[in-house]
Amino acid sequence: MGVTVTARAAFGTARLVLAAVCVVALVSRFVWGLGSITFNAANFFAYLTIQSNIAFVVIATLAGISALRGPTDPKWMTTARAVVLSCIVTAGIVYAILLQQAGERSFAIDVPWSDQVLHFWLPAIAILEFLLAPGRGPAPWRTIPVVLGYPVVWGLLTLWRGAVVGWYPYFFLNPALVNGIGEFALFSGLALLLFAGLAAGFVALSHVRPLVGPARSR
Repeated sequence: MGVTVTARAAFGTARLVLAAVCVVALVSRFVWGLGSITFNAANFFAYLTIQSNIAFVVIATLAGISALRGPTDPKWMTTARAVVLSCIVTAGIVYAILLQQAGERSFAIDVPWSDQVLHFWLPAIAILEFLLAPGRGPAPWRTIPVVLGYPVVWGLLTLWRGAVVGWYPYFFLNPALVNGIGEFALFSGLALLLFAGLAAGFVALSHVRPLVGPARSR
């Protein structure tokens, strides 16, 4: 029992630290962007990466407090963490693909440390914490359509806003940069498949007994 309480406290503290690191990275990325004449604060907050990491700060903070206050996480929290993890990991994979494509086309993209943290380091550590943390219970499989709901709504709002302001966060959403509705549907479909695949993976992981301490009773 003592070991479990100690482990929960350690993971609770780790979650709060991750939330704090995410806040610092978000603020740093915003300040870094201010150095560009093309920077627009509204566009900054329109990125899926930024929105999902803001959600990560909220959920990681609540999860940290929960771990410090009790032996198990409430059922909704595992679901919420699986949803947010699916979003930040998807954003990281898409960002990595964009960097790789830019490199092949000899197009330089500046990658400040804050982007490295938000897209790569933070998601990797958060996955490890999700797998290890004691007191985590299983997320329901209906988490998958919940995960898919966010990018669908975000995408529709982004298309509407893009048509109004003439700016899109990702090239495949910009009608001027894709070869018709077919290419748009292809890229959008692949993105949704990635969301669904990661969501299914995290739900499956949540059904595996935590590697540290006991799981929450079902």
